[in-house]
Amino acid sequence: MITKPEPPVMIDYPALHKTIDALTQGETDEIALMATVVCEVHHADDRFDWTGFYRVTEPEVLKIGPYQGGHGCLKIPFSRGVCGAAARLQSPQLVADVHAFEGHIACASSTQSELVLPVFDGHGALLAVFDLDSDEPAAFTNEDVQQMTSLLHRVFQKVL
Repeated sequence: MITKPEPPVMIDYPALHKTIDALTQGETDEIALMATVVCEVHHADDRFDWTGFYRVTEPEVLKIGPYQGGHGCLKIPFSRGVCGAAARLQSPQLVADVHAFEGHIACASSTQSELVLPVFDGHGALLAVFDLDSDEPAAFTNEDVQQMTSLLHRVFQKVL
C-alpha cells in the first residue's frame, strides 16, 4: 500500500487566538505568558523550527527567554541581527532570506527565514521581541505579521 505523506500543519489563527486567550486569562506574569505563547505557537505550524522570546533585560540588550527548538543565542545587542533590529526600530522584521540580511546572527545554521515582532507591555514599553525562525526560505507572510502582532498585543497588554 502506498501512503501519501501527511500535509504540513498550517496555523489556524482563529483557533490559536482562542486557545491562547483561554490559557492566559487573568495571568499578568510576563514569563508565564511568554512560556504559554511560545508553546502554543511553536506547535501550531510546521514552519516554525525555533520559536522564542528575547527579553529586554538592560538598556539596548536582549537575553534569551522562554523558547522551543534548539539552542538560541543567549544575548543579542539591539545593534545586531534581526532581533536587534526589531527591538531597535520597534517594528516587525519579516525576512525572507536571512543570508541577505546584513548583520544576521546565525544562532542556527539551518535557519533560512525569520519573523521577529516587538512585544510591548500595557504602558507601551518594549518588553521583548518574539522570534520565529524557519528552515524554509520565505516561510512567513504579511498575514503572519498581522495575526501575531494582534495576538501579542492582546496577551501582553495585561503586563504593567
